[in-house]
Amino acid sequence: MAYLKFRADQLFTGNEILDDSQVLITNEQGIVQEIIQQEDAGDDIQQFEGILSPGFINCHCHLELSHMRGLIPEKTGLVDFVFKVVTERHQSEEQILQAIAHAEAEMIDNGIVAVGDICNNTSTIHQKQKNNLHYYNFIEVSGWLPEIAETRFLKSSEFYNTFRQLPIANCQLSIAPHAPYSVSENLWQLLEPTFENKTTTIHNQETAFEDDLFLTKTGDFIRMYEMMKLDNSFFMPPGKSSLQSVFHHFKKAKNTLLVHNTFIKEADISFVNSFNQNNSQQFFYCLCVRANNYIEHANPPVGRLFPSTNNIVIGTDSLASNWSLSILDELKTIRQNFPFVPTLNLLQWATINGARALNMQQQLGSFEKGKQPGIVNIRHTENGNISQRSIAQTVKKVI
Repeated sequence: MAYLKFRADQLFTGNEILDDSQVLITNEQGIVQEIIQQEDAGDDIQQFEGILSPGFINCHCHLELSHMRGLIPEKTGLVDFVFKVVTERHQSEEQILQAIAHAEAEMIDNGIVAVGDICNNTSTIHQKQKNNLHYYNFIEVSGWLPEIAETRFLKSSEFYNTFRQLPIANCQLSIAPHAPYSVSENLWQLLEPTFENKTTTIHNQETAFEDDLFLTKTGDFIRMYEMMKLDNSFFMPPGKSSLQSVFHHFKKAKNTLLVHNTFIKEADISFVNSFNQNNSQQFFYCLCVRANNYIEHANPPVGRLFPSTNNIVIGTDSLASNWSLSILDELKTIRQNFPFVPTLNLLQWATINGARALNMQQQLGSFEKGKQPGIVNIRHTENGNISQRSIAQTVKKVI
């Protein structure tokens, strides 16, 4: 059997950063065999500048919105952004499928090997059947009016069954609520049983108005319901943050990804972290900083999240709300705004943590014997750290 040998200035294993004396050994398919000293590795070692890392995990993406690249202006605020997505997302099937294919290729070029993808329809199936990436498909459900709960749930169940019946390799599947402000209590009751032993996800506290709604029934979401001609009179605010108001619905889930967290408060972070420490079930904070800047011109409170928890993962959101689908671009933005976060932690968030969150840690996320995590070369580092000049290039694909 032929072996491939890789050496760089630094070798990030998924758990630690090793120096240039270490060599990564894989077979021709990229399955990790071992990491050994250079002096024991023999000849034919491929040399790289910068950092070699396992492939990146994009824990939150809307691949189906790729055709909306550049259509929505920046800094509209979440309410107007959501309204534009709902009302302006319709284009020809050919345009949508072509944009999905281009977006997936962009992710592969940028070193991404797995994606937690939000699905409101089946438009991404054609591309996913090509098995270019690992996917965790989150069949998203929304429905604020109680009377439409059953209809919305049944429609999403149809999408779920369509995905489940297709011969797509390296593909996992679950149903996911959209956000606290778009799921009625009636719909929550239908969704809860589907979470059992699954990974699910929810958009969380992406705007300050989300907590306003659940605390006092005020804020800009009232305007959104009026724009959408939704009768909101049934809703009685529970008087707690949006996160704490819906948290109990995830009691059967294995993992839950809280996405965005742009306006999460210290009390909510303590609430979630305390739960994580005392239960086998885990909640992960998914950061999509470039989308937060695009929509709200705001950053999540990384200074409060780190180092209070290690359950941080990275997402790109969609091309409707981002300039690229690049995990490295997300890391560079975090680095620029929060320079106290070490490169080691940034890379863990982008690899092994994402693999854990999406239940893919047996295959991806780290250079451990038997895994096939892909290999990414991060070049143009500065003093061993990710810099604004850094670029990522795929060295070895997963599939």
